[in-house]
Amino acid sequence: MRILVLGGTSEATALAALLARRRDLDAVLSYAGRTAELKRQPVATRVGGFGGVDGLVGYLTEHGVDVVVDATHPFAEQMSRHAAEAAARTGVPLVALTRAAWTPVPGDRWVEVESLDAAATAIGAKPRRVLLTVGRLGLKAFEAAPQHHYLIRSIDPPDELGLPNAHVILDRPPFDAGAEEALMRSERIQVLVTKNSGGKATSGKLAAARALGLPVVIVRQPARPDVPTVRDPAAAMRFIDTTGVARAAERARDRAEAEAAAADHPVSPDGAVSPEGAVSPDGAGSPDGTPDPDTGADRGV
Repeated sequence: MRILVLGGTSEATALAALLARRRDLDAVLSYAGRTAELKRQPVATRVGGFGGVDGLVGYLTEHGVDVVVDATHPFAEQMSRHAAEAAARTGVPLVALTRAAWTPVPGDRWVEVESLDAAATAIGAKPRRVLLTVGRLGLKAFEAAPQHHYLIRSIDPPDELGLPNAHVILDRPPFDAGAEEALMRSERIQVLVTKNSGGKATSGKLAAARALGLPVVIVRQPARPDVPTVRDPAAAMRFIDTTGVARAAERARDRAEAEAAAADHPVSPDGAVSPEGAVSPDGAGSPDGTPDPDTGADRGV
């Protein structure tokens, strides 16, 4: 059974480890290619886009994929939308493996917004010291608020940085709450700006902001396609073992029926079908060349 995992998250990595233990599963973990250094994985990997929905449809068909697992980042909305459309067009079962969004708890001072542009506005007009953890591709929105001092944390360095008063630190999660609080204290952070990515790996910053009484400007997760959704890799494996097995069996039946049909109507080297419906040298469908009684036309024309 062939599995395509759309990855880029810790959940995708954990699922890859489970898939690697199964000799009956042929899995490929796909990355968008936005991170420069990728971790070594125990299953086959590919890097790069598919070329839109049509490209993904082609990949699923060409490679005989039985199940797609969308384990992309909660904010990778375009890839999730393309996966849902491609799955609907091909009939390949799709399951989303995604984290639940964070929710505020007593002591939190959240300002929830719908976009990065709104987050930049929500920081306020007065210059402040901001810990910015929205990913390097989301930094341009904050050029509209250049009065702040930004401490930007990113896995990879930004390609371009149009902020006049900014410092970049490169680091990779997980981050624990103690270290996050120490960072905020040492950098005299006044507000945290982040995306609601969910999960445990980066939740320490929220606990640190709570402990320090700092406001948090947080971008809500975008709406996801209406597809089956699970919250942990084990649940994704259960989906594969039920829906995926059924899909693989259906594909096997289709192949067997196609092979049986081909065996019932063999084609000779010159293109004639035999023995029934053989095409005679003069092009008539029956051995004696008589026209089709229903249409008046020669069979095969």
